[in-house]
Amino acid sequence: MELGVDECIGDAPVDRYALPDKLDKVAASVAAAAGTPVPMADRDPVAEAERVAQGATTLEALKDAMAAFDLCDLKQGARNLVFADGNPAARVMIIGEAPGREEDRVGRPFVGDAGQLLDRMLAAIDMGRENADAPVYITNTLPWRPPQNREPRPDEIAMLKPFLLRHIALVDPQILILMGNTACQAMLGKRGILRLRGNWTEAAQRPALPMCHPAYLLRTPSAKRDAWADLLSLKSRLEG
Repeated sequence: MELGVDECIGDAPVDRYALPDKLDKVAASVAAAAGTPVPMADRDPVAEAERVAQGATTLEALKDAMAAFDLCDLKQGARNLVFADGNPAARVMIIGEAPGREEDRVGRPFVGDAGQLLDRMLAAIDMGRENADAPVYITNTLPWRPPQNREPRPDEIAMLKPFLLRHIALVDPQILILMGNTACQAMLGKRGILRLRGNWTEAAQRPALPMCHPAYLLRTPSAKRDAWADLLSLKSRLEG
C-alpha cells in the first residue's frame, strides 16, 4: 500500500460481460492460476479438444469449433481468432507460432512486419499465399494471441494441438514448414530452432522442414543466409 499498490491483477483475464455460468468457469481458472485448488468440472481440456476437433469435417466447421472452445484462457484476452490464410489446396502448409498484435487485430496470420518478410521470402522462390501457380497455406500453432506476445506455455500448446493436427489432416498438404520453436515443440516435441532448422524431418506423417521464424530474422539479419538456404531446399524438394 505504501508503494501505491491498491489492486491485485491476475494473469488470467476475466470477461466481466460473460454469462454467469461462464463466469464460474473463468473464476475457477483464475483461482487455479493463482495456486488455489478449485475443483472444476470433470473436463480434460486436451481430451475435449480432441473430441471437438475430430468432429469437424470441414475447415469452416473446424474454425467454428475452435471459436466455441472455452477452456483456453488465451481466448478471453484476444480480440480475434486467427485461423488461417492462403490456399487450402496448396502443397505447402506453413505453421507459425502464435498471433502478434497485428494478427490479433486483423484476424489473419503473418500480417505484420514478420508477415511482410515472409511474403518476400516466398516470392523469392516464386511462391506465395496469393500465387495461383504455387500457393501456400498458412496457420499458427495457437489461434489466440498470448498476453504481451509472451511465449506460449507447454499446457497451452498441448491443449490446442488437437485442433492443429485436425487442421493439417483437413488441408492434407504434401509438406509442412515449422517456423520457430513453438511449432517445433508442438509437432516434433523438440526445441532449439537454430539446431533444427534446415534438417528435413517428419511430422503428422509427412515431410517437415523447420525454419527460423521471420520475426527472428528481423532481429538477426545475419540469419537470413541460412533462411535462404532453407527456401532453396524447399524449392528443390517440391521440384524433385
